[in-house]
Order: sequence, then C-alpha cells, then structure tokens
Amino acid sequence: MRGGAQSHLMRCSDGNYYVVKFQNNPQHRRILVNELLGTKLAARLGLPTTPVAIVEVTEELIRLTEDLAMELPRQRIPCQPGLQFASRYPGDPRRITLYDFLPDEQLRRVSNLHDFAGMLVFDKWTCNTNGRQTVFFQELFREERSPERDTVGEQTGSAYGTLMIDQGFCFNAGEWNFPDAPLRGLYARNRVYEGVTGMESFAPWLERLQKQMTERALDEITRQIPPEWYEDDYDAVMRLSEELLRRRPRVVDLILEAKKSNRQPFPNWM
Repeated sequence: MRGGAQSHLMRCSDGNYYVVKFQNNPQHRRILVNELLGTKLAARLGLPTTPVAIVEVTEELIRLTEDLAMELPRQRIPCQPGLQFASRYPGDPRRITLYDFLPDEQLRRVSNLHDFAGMLVFDKWTCNTNGRQTVFFQELFREERSPERDTVGEQTGSAYGTLMIDQGFCFNAGEWNFPDAPLRGLYARNRVYEGVTGMESFAPWLERLQKQMTERALDEITRQIPPEWYEDDYDAVMRLSEELLRRRPRVVDLILEAKKSNRQPFPNWM
C-alpha cells in the first residue's frame, strides 16, 4: 500500500481484507498505538471510520512471502512477526473501488460530507500533524416498489460516502506531544467545509468530546494496546491519556485559530 508506514493489504483468518501496519514500519513503532487509539476514539465520537483489529502475523508467513518486507534507503528487511495493527478494507478489493480524490461535482454528492467538520474536532483534539486522510467509495441507492412499478430494487442513482483513515500521525506520530498550529488537521480542500456556518456546526462532536471522552473511556481503550507497541512504557501511555483529557476544552480555540488563518477554510462562516 502507499504511504510512509509501508502497510500491506492482507486477507486474515476471518475472511476479511485488512491494511496491516507492522511494528518495524519506517515511521515509528508508536504509529500502531496511534492508529488503534485514534481510530477507536474517532468511532466513539460517531465519525466514519473502519473497524480495526490486532492481528498476528507469523514468522513462517513472513519467511514464505517475499513481499512482506520493509524497503529502507540502503536495505530491505523482513516485516517483524507478532501482533500488528489492522484496519479493515471496506469490502473485497477485487470488487470495490476506493478513491482518494473526487472532482468537485462528485464531492458535492458525498452523503456524509458534514463528517469532515466532526473529523476536524477530532484532529484538533489529537493534534494530527499529517493532512486529513480519507477515502471515497460509491454508494448505490435503489427504489422501493411502488404501484406504478412491477420491479423491486431497480437502481436509480448513486452517491458517494467517505471513510476517515490513517490516524498514525495523531499525537505528533512517535513524539507523543501536541505542537498545535492553525492549519493542522484541516482537509486539503475547503469545499468539504461549505456546510460550516459557525461554531454550532461543530456542536454535536464537541458535546460528545466532553461527555464521552472520559478517563474511563480512554483507560478501556489503552488497556487493549499490546505492550510491545509502546515498548512496555505504560507511563508514557498514561501521560498521553492525561494530556488528551486536559485538551478537551481547548478544541474550540483551536478551531477558531484555524478560522482566522490566511487560508480561510470555512467560506460560509457567518
């Protein structure tokens, strides 16, 4: 797969396909923690993410599969066996087409475009230092049977949906700090924020952030993370969780700083 973590598309024992990131990826071992923690937190905020899992990749499979390797500047090394992070591919890759870019006309037909506002709340909270990554897929809608029609399920049109992927650079990748900046967390195109008319456009996710992102919720997720992903430094994980709790009230100010930036990302803010 594309990307600095050199993830691999793999079919797992449950029959589903997953994008798998390995512990010895070129970015940082903590990327796996960020992916699991970040994706599960985004899902709790009601944002469109993919199901994630912890999967075991055996030494034998790696030994027998030449492609399971990391390409470094001066060498090629096998992927590390053991527990890895996996993000479920949204369907059978032989039958579904994903897009990382849509022209403006198609972008207007994304059914959950409003979720970009919610994802900005998440990205500001977690200080995602990478650009917001998303994939688009086509959705088919079918008519209900009516007295005028004898057929059921006739295709009548299509729209698009979007899924928010790649939380690896939340918490500033392997640094686990929060160097906030006005443009960080924004999607590359302002058109996705045309529905934002003021701070009330972010209200549903800001409310969930305060009510649902509790110490108990963070503890529940962090205890699922394999210790080898953070090199048994659980104190560092606890400090990360504590900082996330402290940052919740700051998100409104971070959004306002983005609004005041020279980019002017919210064209319809009144």
